[in-house]
Amino acid sequence: MYIKNINTSGSKFQKVFFGICLFLFAISSNAQCAMCRAALAGDSNIKKAEAVNDGIVYLMVIPYLLVGIIGYLIYRMYQSKIKKAE
Repeated sequence: MYIKNINTSGSKFQKVFFGICLFLFAISSNAQCAMCRAALAGDSNIKKAEAVNDGIVYLMVIPYLLVGIIGYLIYRMYQSKIKKAE
């Protein structure tokens, strides 16, 4: 009787899944709404374009910081529980 190794098939599935996600991410990265494109088109709107880009970066960084801080706090709590158990 042949027993299938679950870890091997899971890792293959994960590789394919993440490969598809990366491919779809690259496709969506070229998208831009029509109103943003029209508002920022041309050389006269350089300051406005820089402001929009700064706003996008600001909005993108805040969730990552929050998740990172929460993850660090959970890690620290987990480590303290392990030390108390010893």
